[in-house]
Amino acid sequence: MRNIFLFIRQFFNLFLFLVLLGISLSILSKYNKSYEALLGSEANEVTGYFDTKYNGIQGYFDLKKTNDSLAKDNVRLYNLLNQSFDSPDTSHTIMLDSLVKDTLGRTRRFLFMDAKVVNNSVNEENNYITLHRGSKQGVEKDMGVIGPNGIVGRVILVSENYSRVMSLLNRNSKVSAMLKNEKYTGIVDWDGKDAQYVTLRGIPKAIKIKKGDTVLTSNLSGSFPGSIMVGTVASITPDPSSNFYLLQVKTATNFYTLEYAYLINNLLWAEQKQLEAQTPKNQ
Repeated sequence: MRNIFLFIRQFFNLFLFLVLLGISLSILSKYNKSYEALLGSEANEVTGYFDTKYNGIQGYFDLKKTNDSLAKDNVRLYNLLNQSFDSPDTSHTIMLDSLVKDTLGRTRRFLFMDAKVVNNSVNEENNYITLHRGSKQGVEKDMGVIGPNGIVGRVILVSENYSRVMSLLNRNSKVSAMLKNEKYTGIVDWDGKDAQYVTLRGIPKAIKIKKGDTVLTSNLSGSFPGSIMVGTVASITPDPSSNFYLLQVKTATNFYTLEYAYLINNLLWAEQKQLEAQTPKNQ
């Protein structure tokens, strides 16, 4: 307590000056319109500055809540995509499929689930991603994984609450893809070098291609719906040993900043694989 009184006594003149200055400015602004406008403008400027800083800090701490909300909104929109449904064959109907149908009678083929990225590597030859969703939440092996802007990879391991994803940036990754304008299908893989680029192989040299052309997933992939963004053509190199191009594709997904992903459940994939496994090899 004694130190407080000593502090006040030491700076008494300064405190008195500030109080009198405040009273003077208040009187001056009250009875002089010019000073009132000037001081009001300066006060608004100062208040606005601190409000901006406060809102910026508050927005930073609200980012997690905002990202969670956006992820859930994206899941809802993905589940409404036309690619998530198959139109029925109306020529002859015997019984209704037990899977969920929309109001147009289309059978749902793909179901999307959001997931938080808890581990992600980009600098190895074979990169993997860990998601905080597992078997308890409905995750299964071979599910496709996409990000907010494009494909990410495929689930290879599942535990109760986590799933391990083979990233697109993995030398063992192979994804069926096509050029948006030409509809020709090839295979996307990674050479283990630059995390921003993958390679599209199998596109004939007879096809007219230019830089910036869009590359999408094809309908031949069981893990992904068709027409999901893979990236854009960055460079075009004729393969001297074949009649195909080697297309360098800039990935739509930025793997360095990936925080949220979306798991894709192909509800008809098990039936397709079971049928294909029963095909006689001698026919």
